[in-house]
Amino acid sequence: MTAGAQAPAQARPATPPAGLTAAQVADRVAAGAVNATAARTSRTVAEILRANVLTFFNGLLAALWVVAALTGRWQNALFGGVVVANAAIGISQELRAKRTLDRLAVLSAPRARPVRDGREQEVAVEDVVLDDLLVVRAGDQVPVDGVLRDGSGLSVDESLLTGESDAVGKAPGDRLLSGSVVLAGSGAMQATAVGAAAYAARLAAEARVFTTARSELQEGTTRILRWIAVGLLVVGPLVLWSQFRTEDNADWRDAVTGTVGALVGMVPEGLVLLTTLAFLVATLGLTRRQVLVQELPAVEGLARVDVVCLDKTGTLTSGDVAFDELVPLAPDDGVPAALALLAAADGGNATARALAAAFPDTGGGRAVGGVPFASSRKWSALRTAGDVTWVLGAPEMVLPAPSGPAGRDARGRADDLAAAGRRVLLLARSARPWSGTAADPGLPAGLEPVALVVLAERIRPDAAEVLGFFTDQGVALKIISGDNPRTVGAVAAAVGVPGVDGAGDAVDARGLPEDEAGLGEALEEASVFGRVTPHQKRAMVRALRARGHVVAMTGDGVNDALALKDADIGVAMGNGAPATRAVAQLVLLDGRFASLPHAVAEGRRVIANIERAANLFLVKNVYSLVLALVTVATLVAYPLAPVQLTLISVLTIGVPGAFLALAPNRRRYVPGFVARVLRFSVPAGAVVAAAAYAGYAGTRLLDPGGGVPAARTTATVVVLVVALWILAVLARPLTAGKAVLVAAMAGLAALAIAAPSFRTDVLLLEPSPVGLLLAAGLGAAGALLVEVVARLGAYGPAGTDLRPRPRGGRGPQHRAQGADLEEPS
Repeated sequence: MTAGAQAPAQARPATPPAGLTAAQVADRVAAGAVNATAARTSRTVAEILRANVLTFFNGLLAALWVVAALTGRWQNALFGGVVVANAAIGISQELRAKRTLDRLAVLSAPRARPVRDGREQEVAVEDVVLDDLLVVRAGDQVPVDGVLRDGSGLSVDESLLTGESDAVGKAPGDRLLSGSVVLAGSGAMQATAVGAAAYAARLAAEARVFTTARSELQEGTTRILRWIAVGLLVVGPLVLWSQFRTEDNADWRDAVTGTVGALVGMVPEGLVLLTTLAFLVATLGLTRRQVLVQELPAVEGLARVDVVCLDKTGTLTSGDVAFDELVPLAPDDGVPAALALLAAADGGNATARALAAAFPDTGGGRAVGGVPFASSRKWSALRTAGDVTWVLGAPEMVLPAPSGPAGRDARGRADDLAAAGRRVLLLARSARPWSGTAADPGLPAGLEPVALVVLAERIRPDAAEVLGFFTDQGVALKIISGDNPRTVGAVAAAVGVPGVDGAGDAVDARGLPEDEAGLGEALEEASVFGRVTPHQKRAMVRALRARGHVVAMTGDGVNDALALKDADIGVAMGNGAPATRAVAQLVLLDGRFASLPHAVAEGRRVIANIERAANLFLVKNVYSLVLALVTVATLVAYPLAPVQLTLISVLTIGVPGAFLALAPNRRRYVPGFVARVLRFSVPAGAVVAAAAYAGYAGTRLLDPGGGVPAARTTATVVVLVVALWILAVLARPLTAGKAVLVAAMAGLAALAIAAPSFRTDVLLLEPSPVGLLLAAGLGAAGALLVEVVARLGAYGPAGTDLRPRPRGGRGPQHRAQGADLEEPS
């Protein structure tokens, strides 16, 4: 039997409680009945090769290289090395990233717990076989389709599949779908469909793929490349016609060379490569800090975030809780045994583990039924053989409206403890069972408070520093937690959340409006919210996004999974629930919240540096296009030979662009990538083209004996001078390293022109005194005009950022006085 031809659930015999034997597992593996849908965070080697080699522009450059080679002038075919270098660098870097990411992905990959040969084991999800008996607990994402064979109080959230966020109760015999999330309870399910036959077998894999997801940078770059491709199709035939018509070209070789030069200049051969490399380098940098980037553009997206939503537990606090003290409210000798039974019934969560360590089960009682803990109701319950119902949960949920002195005293003491930042649970008892159904239980009537259970949480030592970083950057902070509002408020005040001075500044989410507009207004006014349900967390993220914010959501629990999925950037803790890691774009593998600022810094570096590189490339494309149109209109030879364009590209774009794309850069994200790049590159490119053509035409007029080679020499020098000035403008502020880079490129350009044999035999340059003087004057004039363009456009004097700031994104209490004074590049 293969995975693709599995029998329906109702037709499969039940797997015994001891699970499959090793021999049965081996038989199913041999038959292919395995859950072979391993998640991967990187492209395959074949996909990497195809993406870096088989591109439109690579194909065009290869065709032009063949044509240039046919002319017999090998110098003009040197640009073919750019194609090979681009592909080789891109392939090698991505293969390196693939090895690193695949290795890290193993640390974050979801695991399954099959029972085999009578023992519970832990295996990779892809190693689950048909008919495996799997143990599932709260926080797990169901890895395969199956049937619940045994379980108590199991409820699942199928919203990742159906869009409906209501918890669905499951009883033995009910189906469980892969991709659903266990909210409460535990049980054993039999795998009835694995691999491709499962209902949503590829859900987690698709959420984790190392993809080119949507981003402003990539969309903008793609749009620019599309315009360039259209321009090539329109201008190319016209240039070819003009080069055959002009009297400047002696034969077909000259005409073809001029056409090749025009088209090569219009191809942004390294722009896509630099964009990809910038993402990859950022990703590799974050892996060294144990941050797994599951989608490349998430690095960029995090830099655009203006609101960060944080869950208290696991982010501001360590997530590990320990029993602190028991505060008796009424005499009852059965409290320790009741807490032991409640802890054993909910062994999958941190609170239960803390109680189990403090109140070990001594066999002094037996439960005859129970209600597992759920984030939506904030309490759990069980009924003992002595007909007593014990309820443990949030005080305001267990006693929502206390009527007697005992109830009011219990709530008051609980509130006092919560205001001090301590986590408090109320233990109550009743002679009556709970009401409602297994899927929707209600509290029993006649509850009497018995004790307050106080738990201790440790605030992360780096929490205040991290929140301070975001505050200084003008990023709004929203603490949304399911805990008592006063507890959350006290913790938020302790870590320095702006506008929060104490426990009383937190908002009880149970009183928030349900409509999106009203909820959005409430979120703008306050920063800390307690008693937030999983449904509300998701609604909060959506409300913030509806108001134009870019939202990052951090979390570690199953109750955070849906909000992480709907956020612009989901950040999961590596020690969190598998469901949260499956839907997040970033996973903090070591669980250190302090890694988040480094991810923001990497994103800002990527955005700012790719924009700078895009300016360099597009200036060349613009002046190449303008020169091509001028040659069509005037019927002159194209002013630059292909080998001269190669020199210009290497010294003013390729080498410096690679350095600048990987340099540190903390400039704040500013929307409008394409418009801003065009606002600088179009006028700057037009200036370069005008100066180059003036040099070409002036040399033909003043030095007619030099012919086309002398005129092209003047144009080449002019373009080098102005393009190097553009490089200096885009590199501002000029740190020592950047100044050395610009000076080195200028020195290499001067050396290339000064070396007699190299300039003549390779670069086809024939400088003359008249041409060099003309080039110097035109180059200076062009540099001056570029400076004017820079000051009127994207960059001001001394690198001052004159670009508009993004609107919205933070409340007035979150505006840091120095947040807008960062260097622009």
